[in-house]
Amino acid sequence: MSEYSRNESTQKPPEVSNGTKHQQDFEAGDELSELRSLLLGIESTQLSKLYERLENPQIQAEDISRLLPEAVILRTTQDKQLAEAMVPTVEQAIQSSVKQDLNVLSEAFFPIIGPATRKAIATALDEMIQSLNQTLEHSLSPQSWKWRLEARQTGKTFAEVVLLRTLIYRVEQIFLIHKKTGLLLQHILAPQVAAQDPDLVSAMLTAIQDFVKDSFNIEKGEALQSLQFGELTIWIEEGPQAVLAGIIRGNAPQELRLTFQEAIEKIHLKLGRELNAFTGETDPFMASKPYLEVCLQARYNIPPKKKYTYAWGLFSAIAIALGAWGFFTIREQLRWNAYLDTLNSQPGIVVTKTGQRYGKHFISGMRDPLATDPNLLMKKAKINPKTVISQWEPYLSFESQITAKRAKQLLQAPKTVSFKVDENHILYASGTAPHQWILEARKLWRFIPGVTQYVDKDLVELEQQQLQSYKKQIEQEMFLFSEGTTELLPGESNKLAKIVPAIQRILNLSTSLGKDVRIEITGHTNTTGTEQRNMILSQARAQKILVYLKSQGIKTSNFTTAGVGSSQPVTSALTEQDKLVNRRVSFQVFFIDAHN
Repeated sequence: MSEYSRNESTQKPPEVSNGTKHQQDFEAGDELSELRSLLLGIESTQLSKLYERLENPQIQAEDISRLLPEAVILRTTQDKQLAEAMVPTVEQAIQSSVKQDLNVLSEAFFPIIGPATRKAIATALDEMIQSLNQTLEHSLSPQSWKWRLEARQTGKTFAEVVLLRTLIYRVEQIFLIHKKTGLLLQHILAPQVAAQDPDLVSAMLTAIQDFVKDSFNIEKGEALQSLQFGELTIWIEEGPQAVLAGIIRGNAPQELRLTFQEAIEKIHLKLGRELNAFTGETDPFMASKPYLEVCLQARYNIPPKKKYTYAWGLFSAIAIALGAWGFFTIREQLRWNAYLDTLNSQPGIVVTKTGQRYGKHFISGMRDPLATDPNLLMKKAKINPKTVISQWEPYLSFESQITAKRAKQLLQAPKTVSFKVDENHILYASGTAPHQWILEARKLWRFIPGVTQYVDKDLVELEQQQLQSYKKQIEQEMFLFSEGTTELLPGESNKLAKIVPAIQRILNLSTSLGKDVRIEITGHTNTTGTEQRNMILSQARAQKILVYLKSQGIKTSNFTTAGVGSSQPVTSALTEQDKLVNRRVSFQVFFIDAHN
């Protein structure tokens, strides 16, 4: 072919184009013509025709469309310059598409974004659950308190500290690298591990291995087996066509190398043909993931659960203590709230401010001196007075209960008198009281604060009540006589002696009250005998009682006697007992005002 090119260079070029620049170059040098022929694999005449078509301004677009895909593929396999050159154009095209219609790209990416989002969420949830489980396993151990302190000092999370302090070893990442090209075939991560750029890591591992081989006298067949970087160790297992590299945190046992070796051997056995024919497509090597995942092993130093029995005991004690504290705190708060409600319902007490500081309750307000003592209410509410600081300012309350209490205090009312104040501040007095006190109260009520009027129509004089009591006592007495005579029955004389003091008291009391008393003594007989004789006998019986009272020193000027015979019997029955009752003397008491 080179001979043909040299022969062609001595001839005149075919007159296909009129002096184009490329055709002149073709004629200029035999070496350039030969090189072009070798590179493009076409004859010089064909090459000249090609340049003729390229320089022809009438070239058709369909001619370029047939060559463009092959040219793009050829250039892509050589280097990445074509991709880098197309980036700005692609970015501008995407921006223009988004501006024109956002739905076009969103619909195109929808089948990708949905599964990717679900996978990311599922992965994050799985990692969170694993972290939570591991944290809970150590949350109650005594060592956990030390780890919490370390996490606080170092700024790390508690889960990270637990992981570092309980970890024996963990394989965090596995790389499967094509041995000949150094390209990454597969990469897998352990949970909770932040991934770096796997392609960059793979390239760096390959570069380090090549550097070691080139810089030192390494015999053929030997390879770099491990690298140490602080807490991380990189184990490398080589196969004929692929390299397996694992990034390990901690101290892994040598048995793990057997796992790595078995994995690389199984990958070569299953994917040997794909490794030989590898041209940059990594999809066939998805089948290696099960073998690589076997290498993601981890071991933690977790103490037996029985060692944490005391921790559970401590936790239980703390829980009981907190429960008791919560119970007493809630009970104290409920009692305090009930105490405040009681205070607010008390007349003469106004609560203005409450609070709680340093374990003590503070309360302040106004209190009428006659209001209920808050300390008594505090005791009823079962509150320790030492835990309460109270400040009460004195004031006068015009509430009806306080006004009534103040009236009782200022008027020095007896216990038999009660007061009530209505909404118009009218004071009502009821009950019984001495006559003199009633007169004094009618003068002093005007000095009671908050009272506009005084009414005592329901107030009964105590002396008047006593008069009525004496009157009732005297009128209930009866003196019985023998049949047809003025002689008292046996034992009746004793009764007659007891009535004398009552008559004397009623006479004295009525005089002090300015009242006159008239006592009528009435004689009675049964129906035996004639009515005329009975009238005379009944009169004689009444006169005998009057004589006896006069003999006891009682002034009888206001006493009268009367005989009614059998006209007013106690009963109309004719038994001996009924006849006996009708032979009697009875009393009636009448009060007359002295000024009448």
